[in-house]
Amino acid sequence: MRALTAVVVCGALFSSALAADPKPDAVIKNKSIEAHIFLDDKIKADAALAADCLAEGKKWLDKNAREAAASRKEDPQFFKDGGWNFERKYAIRSVVADRYVSILRNDYMDTHGAHPNSDVNTILWDKAESKRISIRPFFTETADGGPTMKAMVKAVIASLKIEKKKRDTSETATDEWFKSVEPSLVKIGAVTLAPSTEAGKSSGLTFHYPPYAVGPYAEGEYVAFVPWETLKPYLTAEGTRIFGGARQKGDADEAQ
Repeated sequence: MRALTAVVVCGALFSSALAADPKPDAVIKNKSIEAHIFLDDKIKADAALAADCLAEGKKWLDKNAREAAASRKEDPQFFKDGGWNFERKYAIRSVVADRYVSILRNDYMDTHGAHPNSDVNTILWDKAESKRISIRPFFTETADGGPTMKAMVKAVIASLKIEKKKRDTSETATDEWFKSVEPSLVKIGAVTLAPSTEAGKSSGLTFHYPPYAVGPYAEGEYVAFVPWETLKPYLTAEGTRIFGGARQKGDADEAQ
């Protein structure tokens, strides 16, 4: 009876584990590659946002599948133990003013190199317009090399230096490693609106950097936080409306 009970319990646990595994929203699987796209449940609750992310994700799958097939044709010996593995996950980081949705897009790539690679990017979605936008509407000017972007870069680098000190990697907190962080919306880094202690507001901007971007691969991903007060002189009326409060406790860990 005890043995039967143990089998039943183990079976239930196994079933629970299977049920807990998320089902991919798009898949490509063949001899050259196995690749998956995952959308979190909050994204899937918004039909327009889900369609946008899935369309982008499928293009990414198709591109990598073509590259994998070409590589296998050219160098079949590198595929003896299986094909490439790719995974992309879309997850909502914050919803501000019930309108602006920040999404983290995390990629995993294993092409049988020295080690797998990862990447991170972001999407800012305007629910009212059902389209992707930038942070431009929140600032009075965002010209390359202008006062707003210079202030952002200064604050980002200050935050990165703090993060490196925490990790005991201050030796790489140098201009050489930070040279890719430029005073330009398209070069400063992937950005999200950070959640706030004040409901419906954002506490500032978080900038997300994959391995190699601002440090060696071994240091992994970095997230820089810029509180909204630092950027207060450059806010538009809409920026002033959506920013407020302080960074939530634990957000530094959740932002990774």
